[in-house]
This record gives sequence, C-alpha cells and structure tokens, in this order.
Amino acid sequence: MNVDSARAEVFGESLACEETRPAAFVPGELGPNAARSACLRAESLLRALAVIEDSRIEDSDERTAADLALSRIEAKVDLLTALVTGLSKSHEHEDPLRPLQWSALGACLRSDDEVAPGTAGGFRIQPSDWLPQSLLLPATVVATFTDGDGRQTWLRFAPQSTTLTAALERHLFRVHRRAIAEQRRPK
Repeated sequence: MNVDSARAEVFGESLACEETRPAAFVPGELGPNAARSACLRAESLLRALAVIEDSRIEDSDERTAADLALSRIEAKVDLLTALVTGLSKSHEHEDPLRPLQWSALGACLRSDDEVAPGTAGGFRIQPSDWLPQSLLLPATVVATFTDGDGRQTWLRFAPQSTTLTAALERHLFRVHRRAIAEQRRPK
C-alpha cells in the first residue's frame, strides 16, 4: 500500500481537516461493549460541542432564540456531567500535540511508535481547545509510512452509527470553516 491508496481508504471523498491537537493511537482491541460505549460518549460530546459552538440563528431555522438558549444550557449540563465523571480519568493520559489530518472515516497522525498495519485500537483526540475531554474512536491501522518528518500512522475508524458519522462531519466542517476564516483574517 502506498500513501495515495492509504489516503483513499482513510479519507475517501469525505472532508478532511488538518490540525495540531493532543491525539494518539492507543493499541488494543476494544471489546464490543467498550467500542459501543466509546462511540456513544463521542457522539454525545460532539453533539454538545455543536450546540455550544453553533450559537447563531439561521434565517431558515424555525427554532426560536429561547429554544437555542435551552439547547445550549442542556449541552452545557451534558458536558459538565461528562467532565465530572471523567475527572478521575482526566490525568491518566496527556497526549502530545501532533499534526494530524482527520475525517469522519479515519485519521493520519505523526507518531513515534511503530504499529503494524491491521492493529486494532482507538484513536484518542481532544476535539476542542477549551474542553479537556477526549474522544475515543475505535480504529484500525491501515498503513504506516516513514518520511523526512517522521512516521505517519494511517487509521480507519470502525464502522459507526450514522448519527456519530454525522456528528463527526459536522464537527470537522466547523473546524474547516474556522481554518478558512483564520486564513482570511488580515495579519
């Protein structure tokens, strides 16, 4: 497998964003219950982030300002609940900042560890700067390549629910939109 075929398998036609985030691949097969639980937590976190970050009202949106305010409050309560339950786990791992590219289908990240293709595990990432909560998405190593900048590990996410895929796509669209806005800002 070469870089182009890995890119096609991991990203396909989906939107892929480049970021530098605390992230890691954690080798080790997740059992069916652990994988399902991780995906449900990831979906919940991404939906809550979306409600908080998407605070503007669209003209075509039929929801009122009060509905949006209530949704933001509910999302904040969900996040607070997740943070409180994760406090004991929050210091278990501090992933290094890594340049990465990711989509709703998979990720490519720089890594110091050599991991063989076919290795199952989880892709762990802190999706927001202001929230120290991590997502864990079941993933499998598709390929690894070494170049002048180090080792690239290409991950394909395990099949996931359509709602989690939609939440990931929405999150990555917001990341992409922010990156474009940042580039357009006068320096």
